[in-house]
Amino acid sequence: MQRQRIRFTASRAPAAVAAFELLTAAYGQADVRSAEVIVALGGDGFMLQSLHAAHGQRLPVYGMNCGTIGFLMNAYAVDDLPERLAAAEETLINPLSMRAENARGKVTSALAINEVSLLRQGPQAAKLRVLIDGRERLEELVCDGALVATPAGSTAYNYSAHGPILPIGADVLALTAMAAFRPRRWRGALVPSSAVVRFEVIEGEKRPVMADADSRSSVRDVVSVEVRSEPSVRHRLLFDPGHGLEERLIGEQFV
Repeated sequence: MQRQRIRFTASRAPAAVAAFELLTAAYGQADVRSAEVIVALGGDGFMLQSLHAAHGQRLPVYGMNCGTIGFLMNAYAVDDLPERLAAAEETLINPLSMRAENARGKVTSALAINEVSLLRQGPQAAKLRVLIDGRERLEELVCDGALVATPAGSTAYNYSAHGPILPIGADVLALTAMAAFRPRRWRGALVPSSAVVRFEVIEGEKRPVMADADSRSSVRDVVSVEVRSEPSVRHRLLFDPGHGLEERLIGEQFV
C-alpha cells in the first residue's frame, strides 16, 4: 500500500507539541506543496484553524485529539496512522459567509465553519432587527446576542445557547438567541441553508454590538451583519470508520 504524504500541524499545547515530535519522527513531514493530507494535532479550536488554513490547498484534514473536547477530532495514537488514513471516511461541509458593516462604514467579510455570532459589547442588552431573505421576521430582538450555526457547528456555541443539534446532512441553519429578553418566549428558528439572514443593530451607539466568525474575525460596533451559507467552499474532514460527524451529532443528543 502506497502511503499518503502527510503534513503534520500542531497547536502550542504541550501534548500537541510532544505528539508532533513523535509522529514526524515516525512518518516524516511532507512539505506544503507535496502533502496529500493534513494531520492536525490539538483540540477543536485548532481543528477549525487548520480547516480554514487548508482551504486554499483543498486538502483533507484528519484531526487527532491532543486537546480538551475533541468533537471534531479522532483518537490520538502513534501506531498505524497510514492505515487509519487509508480507511478514513470523508465528510464535506460548507462554511458560512459573514458580511459585517461597522459604524464607520467599513465592511468585513469572513468565513465561519461553526457559527457567526453577534454579542452585546457593553453592559446593556443588544437590540436586533432580524430579516430573512429581506423579509422582517423580528422587529426587535432584545438579547445578549444571537448566532447562526451550521449543522457541523450546532453542537458548539449554538448548543450551549440551547439551540438545536442539526444532522450533518440537514439543509438548514440554526438561528439561536442568547438570553432573549424580548420576545421572552422566542427560542430561535430553523431557516433553509439557502436563506440570507440579516441582523440590523438598533440603538447601536447606546447598545454596541460586535460580530464574530468562529472566534477568528471579530468586528466591533457593527450596524448590520449578513450571514449565508457558502456552497462554493467545501472543507474536507476525515474520521475513523464508525466515528464520523453524523454519528457524533446523533450521539451527542443521548448523553
